[in-house]
Amino acid sequence: MNKTELIKAIAEKANLKVTDTEKLVNSFIDTVSDELKHKGKVTLVGFGTFSVSHRKSRTGVNPKTGAKLTIKSKDVPVFKPGKALKDLIN
Repeated sequence: MNKTELIKAIAEKANLKVTDTEKLVNSFIDTVSDELKHKGKVTLVGFGTFSVSHRKSRTGVNPKTGAKLTIKSKDVPVFKPGKALKDLIN
């Protein structure tokens, strides 16, 4: 399912206009992104938690040449599913 399909599905379930639902989905994405940008986290009980994790620098290998290289440290977004979501899938 892509973003357009998600918007249409939410609009149908919530009995909303597609344009209003698109604004809602975009606002959700923007809000979560802004919170993660400031190293915060967003918890949706039963669904999961969006957060930021720090990856330390490490040594890697170029698969073409076999040369060793240093991979810089960076922050990455992480999603940890909640118990209810895990139970629903299993």
